[in-house]
Amino acid sequence: MSEQEAPEQQFAVQRIFIKDMSFEAPMGAEVFAQQWKPQMHVELNTSASKGPEELHEVVLSITVTAKLEEKVAMLVEVQQAGLFAVKGIEGEQLKQVLAIMCPNLLFPYARETIDNLAVKGGFPPVGLQPVNFEALFMQAQQNAQKQAAEAAH
Repeated sequence: MSEQEAPEQQFAVQRIFIKDMSFEAPMGAEVFAQQWKPQMHVELNTSASKGPEELHEVVLSITVTAKLEEKVAMLVEVQQAGLFAVKGIEGEQLKQVLAIMCPNLLFPYARETIDNLAVKGGFPPVGLQPVNFEALFMQAQQNAQKQAAEAAH
């Protein structure tokens, strides 16, 4: 194979940054008078957008809601972002890099930010469990295929 037939593939992290974050403790001091056994709900989303040249911005959004009975005790939202240089990777392979590899790199940063915000708010660390972004990507692909098949009927 000549060099023209196989373009060189490159992937590099340009920057990792917090795009947005917020912390709320709507119950105020009342929350600390209660036993801390919250119902935790974690919502996770990823998005990718093309930047200039070979740059792609990937954003991992995580929202953690802790409830005591029916009241929201703590709400933490973090948008951890990264700017990635991707060259020579296209099509389905590019989708996988942006939906699996990039969020895998961003997750530890988001997890640390969420824990820090919780602790600074007077709560224990959240300790998010690892996420299998590959399984989430495959599930999203299957759901999209299923919806396309249903729409065709």
